[in-house]
Amino acid sequence: MANAYDRGRLDLPFTGFCTFAKAPICPDWDAIDATVAVLGAPLDMGTQWRAGARFGPRAIREASTLFSFGHDGAYDFEDDVTYLTADQGRIVDIGDADIVHTDQIRSLANIEFGVRKILAAGAIPVVLGGDHSVNIGCINAFEGEAPFHVVHIDAHLDFVDERHGVRFGHGNPLRRAAEKPWVSGLTQLGIRNVSSTNRQGYEDARAMGSDILSVRQVRKLGLDAVIARIPAGARYYFTIDIDGFDPSIAPGTGTPSHGGFLYYEVLELLEALAKRGQVIGIDLVEVAPDYDHTGGTAILAAQLLMNVIGRVLHHRR
Repeated sequence: MANAYDRGRLDLPFTGFCTFAKAPICPDWDAIDATVAVLGAPLDMGTQWRAGARFGPRAIREASTLFSFGHDGAYDFEDDVTYLTADQGRIVDIGDADIVHTDQIRSLANIEFGVRKILAAGAIPVVLGGDHSVNIGCINAFEGEAPFHVVHIDAHLDFVDERHGVRFGHGNPLRRAAEKPWVSGLTQLGIRNVSSTNRQGYEDARAMGSDILSVRQVRKLGLDAVIARIPAGARYYFTIDIDGFDPSIAPGTGTPSHGGFLYYEVLELLEALAKRGQVIGIDLVEVAPDYDHTGGTAILAAQLLMNVIGRVLHHRR
């Protein structure tokens, strides 16, 4: 019998349409039929320093074609598991939320609208940012859903309440999330060094239910001890800022901070949570490809997402 490669196109990464993981396109948001739906959120009006994350969704999509396992799934010999097979679930790419230049509030509402359509279809939203303010629209979309715990990977706490009237920039999202009654708690990992949030912000975060650990604290505790601090059997939402990784492997971001995580530290953490509870949404933000001529930051983002999605689908069965 001919194998899957012989029965169809070879479909190399640089051929065909550039959707996330070469997944089918679903332009009709009222007809989403999938287990996972990918939405681009090319918004970077919330950025305080280097802009460019608006080009993150395109870069991540292009990088993801390298990992587009369209024939036999993705076999991991260490796990002896084939991930991303058709029987585990279907991924679709629904395109981008409409971004209205200079109108942050309307743009966030458009992101929220897209995530709500994904949730209404019973799919898991995976949102490609954009700066971290896009998370505000994502979390808002879960109003009326069962409570969930936010797991936040980042160099920065992003817990600013308000500065000069700004409440919805990329320094505010975790504060806005903590205010929501459907967010049951937060675990913020990788926070380090000089941060955008002052001492009062850290005190507010802890008072509002956040557990904060730096990279060094995570490494000192070890994976099992960190996982034990996160509620078991919960619904989890992952918000991943690419600057949570060390800039030696993720230079393509607006606010890099040295001393960050390495790839397997984050993957193993998120996989452990996929086994421990139910992952109900993911966003990955702050990829600004123009600051990384190698394309490595976008590849890291795509590789992490593909592997996390594969493990979420595998363990949810």
